[in-house]
Amino acid sequence: MLRIGPSGNSNAFYASGRKHTYQEAEFLHGLGLNAFEYSFGRGVSMSDETAERIKTEFEKYDIAISAHAPYYTNFANPDSEMIKKSIGYVLQSISAVNKMGGERVVVHPAACGKATRETAVAAAAKNLELLAQAVDGAHCKVCLETMGKLNQIGTVEEVVSFCTIHEAFYPCFDFGHINSYTRGGIKGKDDYRRILDYTIEKLGFDKASQMHVHFSKIQYGDKGEIRHLTFEDTQYGPEYAPLAELIDEYRMSPYVVCESNGTMSDDAAVMKNMHKSVYKG
Repeated sequence: MLRIGPSGNSNAFYASGRKHTYQEAEFLHGLGLNAFEYSFGRGVSMSDETAERIKTEFEKYDIAISAHAPYYTNFANPDSEMIKKSIGYVLQSISAVNKMGGERVVVHPAACGKATRETAVAAAAKNLELLAQAVDGAHCKVCLETMGKLNQIGTVEEVVSFCTIHEAFYPCFDFGHINSYTRGGIKGKDDYRRILDYTIEKLGFDKASQMHVHFSKIQYGDKGEIRHLTFEDTQYGPEYAPLAELIDEYRMSPYVVCESNGTMSDDAAVMKNMHKSVYKG
């Protein structure tokens, strides 16, 4: 099933008078959306009581929930103690999202730091094998994210390669990041098709079909990503419609998360309406 929803609580959510994440389920159901991403970007902190309330409400309205692990995971860090911490952050996120009834966690792979890109990518691959051992048997898809800044590890090719390490590793294609990293490289349907075809070739259709997607328009500069925008932007892109057409054409079942700046629930609803009615799930 195609899942589409926002990352975090949007301006419209708060404008409706709601303020707690468990209230997102009813709110999103009313918009015809069926997914939500909770961010543990600055650390994993949630009581079991809160997690259970979220789980109850989200199951009631059939809203899937994923989580974003802390932003500071870095599997290219040369310090083995820091690798252990990164693994710990992912395991904490998996535990928390499971308690909320979810089974996907998004993870930032790595940054170059002072190392060359080749050295950093090799280190990340080696340390992700340690993460693979730690998550083996866990009830979760670990979604490794493409990154938007030039000093970060996470091109399409790098992420796809990392996803061959373990069956639990899935690609999280942040198409705004990909567009920012390539400084406007996603211009239309052919660019999306190349990414999807490459992923299917390397990972197989089943895993590619269940990819995680982050989508927003993003301002970029010489060093890549600068800031997230809304769908009202006409300068930077990328556009979602060509990707929606391909998801429908290929009959894929991704988990799509809108990360627009404040308007993520509104823009997610726009995104869902770009899909064929027969395929909205």
